[in-house]
Amino acid sequence: QDDSIAVSLIAENGSKEDIIESVAKNVEEQMDLDRKITPLKQLQGHMWKFGYQSGELKGVVYDDVVEAFKKWNEKQIPIYIYSSGSIAAQKLLFGNSTHGDLLPFISGHFDTTSGLKVESTSYKRICGDIKLTPQEVLFVTDSLKELQAATCENLQLRLSIRPGNAPVEDTSFE
Repeated sequence: QDDSIAVSLIAENGSKEDIIESVAKNVEEQMDLDRKITPLKQLQGHMWKFGYQSGELKGVVYDDVVEAFKKWNEKQIPIYIYSSGSIAAQKLLFGNSTHGDLLPFISGHFDTTSGLKVESTSYKRICGDIKLTPQEVLFVTDSLKELQAATCENLQLRLSIRPGNAPVEDTSFE
């Protein structure tokens, strides 16, 4: 993700259609750049809400994730989700998954309002919020940059490599 790449400006003048078109173009460009910014994620959440409520969308969750949720739940291990997607979007995805409603397994949700996932202070803040030491927390991600940030706070870490994810080129940390 490169936040230095400019996107089209939103029109301040013109017809209603011109302004709507400029907003749509701006949002599409930010999504194409995979920007992890709270307002964009909130907008995506509103769009997804309609899709999930209509039944058109289902959150795809791997079978082994559901099995892990069940196992951890039986052992009374709390599960928290920290995603660049808004909390509302997370609840829609896990509440309307291909495996049914998984929300009863989840103890809480975190998003970019807790900080960016590439900033170590975000993990410190979340550990404080859930009242666990970093050593008691297992963080699973498909992002090396997120792993680097979480490493700074001494969390237990696992890199998730799944079909469809971006390839992991370098597994060493800077």
